[in-house]
Formats: sequence, structure tokens, C-alpha cells
Amino acid sequence: MLENLPENEVHISSLVVHVRPELLEVTKEKILALPNTEIHGESEEGKLIVVLETENQGYITDSIDKINDFEGILNVALVFHQIEHFDSQCEDES
Repeated sequence: MLENLPENEVHISSLVVHVRPELLEVTKEKILALPNTEIHGESEEGKLIVVLETENQGYITDSIDKINDFEGILNVALVFHQIEHFDSQCEDES
């Protein structure tokens, strides 16, 4: 199914990750070690806003599974997913 996706697209998604507060810093390091991830917010209660930019949606579900397996994770929720299509000719001309 993924092989039918256009090559010129990017999947932008965001997750809310809830982790035990005492493991927040370690979890942030593990998340940032995953490719194409950024953390855009956090709370002292152990919640993180994570943004992924990927070439296919399979990576999104893989990332959710990996994060869910980290020690101390209470919940991972996908809260946003958008597919941006772009024309490679336009990219080459700029």
C-alpha cells in the first residue's frame, strides 16, 4: 500500500506524549534520537508535544510504537496528520 504513495509528499503529524514526570528528560532524549522528530512543547506533568515530518505514514505508526515502548510512557496520542504534496519541478526552479 505504501509503495503507491507519490514520491513528492511529506507527512506532518503531531503527537501528545504523556510520560511519568521523573522520566521526562530521558524520554525527551530518546524521542529526539529518532529521525525527523522535534519537541515543540512540554509540561512539568510529563506531557510533550512531538512533531514528525516524514515521507510516508508508516513511519508515523512506527514512531508511535517505538515511543510507546519507552519506559514510563503513559500514553501516546496522534492529534494531527496532514499530507503536503509538492511539485519537484517547482522545488528545482527556486
